[in-house]
Amino acid sequence: MIDYQFKEELVKTRERVEDLYSFEGSKVGRGTYGHVYKAQPRHPEQIAKNGAKEFALKLIEGQGFSMSACREIALLRELKHPNLIKLQRVFLTSERKVWLLFDYAEHDLWHIIKFHRAAKQKKQPVLVPKGMVKSLLYQILDGIHYLHSNWILHRDLKPANILVMGEGPGVERGRVKIADMGFARIFHNPLKPLAELDPVVVTFWYRAPELLLGAKHYTKAIDIWAIGCIFAELLTSEPVFFCREEDIKASSPYHQDQLNRIFTVMGYPSESDWQDLKKMPEYQKLTQDFKRTNYANCTLQRYMDKHKIKADTRSFSLLQRLLTMDPIKRVTAQDAMDDAYFKEDPRPTADVFSGCDIPYPKREFLSDENDDKSASASKTQQAPPPQQSQQQTIGVHPQQPIMEPAAKKMRMQQSQQMPPTQPQMDNMMNAPTGGMFAGGTATEYPAVGSGTSMNTKSSVPFEQQPHGPMMQPQHMNPQMQQMQYSQHQQHIINQQPNVYQVVRDALSGIVRESRNTAALAVLSFSR
Repeated sequence: MIDYQFKEELVKTRERVEDLYSFEGSKVGRGTYGHVYKAQPRHPEQIAKNGAKEFALKLIEGQGFSMSACREIALLRELKHPNLIKLQRVFLTSERKVWLLFDYAEHDLWHIIKFHRAAKQKKQPVLVPKGMVKSLLYQILDGIHYLHSNWILHRDLKPANILVMGEGPGVERGRVKIADMGFARIFHNPLKPLAELDPVVVTFWYRAPELLLGAKHYTKAIDIWAIGCIFAELLTSEPVFFCREEDIKASSPYHQDQLNRIFTVMGYPSESDWQDLKKMPEYQKLTQDFKRTNYANCTLQRYMDKHKIKADTRSFSLLQRLLTMDPIKRVTAQDAMDDAYFKEDPRPTADVFSGCDIPYPKREFLSDENDDKSASASKTQQAPPPQQSQQQTIGVHPQQPIMEPAAKKMRMQQSQQMPPTQPQMDNMMNAPTGGMFAGGTATEYPAVGSGTSMNTKSSVPFEQQPHGPMMQPQHMNPQMQQMQYSQHQQHIINQQPNVYQVVRDALSGIVRESRNTAALAVLSFSR
């Protein structure tokens, strides 16, 4: 225990976020689990130390470290790569609130593609420049190759999570930064089915077919499929596998509408295309819902022809390799980087804007009043609100057409209908929502200790996934309420030692870096 006198001295010397950074009225994003602000250092020596004048400051709602926040912090402190977002500092206040300080990125691919899609709808088509597409794709592959080399799956790649640095002092202009590590997982243990720990991963439009068919031992190929979807979207300014997201069942990965959209673009896979298709857990349901003959004329070539991307181009050839239905045959990130597409002019550049003026608008500030109005309006809506907010910063997912995840949608339905069944409760607790800069996810996953050295085969054991938030009592009958409460309490008792171990592992990097922060962390978790 820390003596009282040292505690008093610590309070006097503690650095507060508000004293170090100015961010009032500079909110640029809000998610279900956090707020993101554009922050500027208050003192010149901070600017001289970091070389940058702007940062993204994220406040995680709630008190203390969530499991997902612990894992995210632990991973970001170990991973160092030019194309991964950099975590600068972690603040744990005396009120047990957690602030994360990141590099600030002015743009992301969602806003960039939206800019070009809007021009296209006005019949003023301005596609993303070919050189820019190539540079963006190469840097995404480079960052993902680094993660895969260190046995890490990102598992939530989409345009909103691909950031692009803007202009300013100390800023890597035009550099891609992959963000939102809230779903990232180490896959060092192939004998442990990842799907048993967290069955639903990756936003639907970017979800690989093996995930939709219930694959238990998914691999690096799920990230590659998502990159292929992003590549196609950059080439056409349209989401390649857009679909409706009604009737989502979080307990089952199978989604008929999404599979239908994939088959409409790619065609129905044959046994020669995908040898292990019959081994997929949802194969029987697939054969019941789909007929091969309905997709006889559907090919990726036909789809891209409509967007004036010819089959004899190297961009199309690489896209085919990225969007291969069989995950075993799907190209790796390293092999994709060696593709002939990147060896022809224009070559990839570190600045994706190639030194030209940046045409994309900067992020707009949100007011707390607008946030409150939006929140109250969403409660009275009959239809589920969009999953992603228009005002967006790093990792706060903005995609307008995507309907909100199963957990929130089901909560809205339950508030208007009968009390949920036990499987429905399980669905709600296990459905992932949110993102890195939105304050984490509803589903809490096992964290990775920051003491693990990257690019080695040392392992950290996975623990069983804990339950998410309990349902509100008014949404269930008394018997069900008591049953769920008992299960939840027993689970907390079983998991408590692991939670504290994860927290201490995640804080180890902070302890080494700052005596004040370390002491504060010890105080917070020893009360």
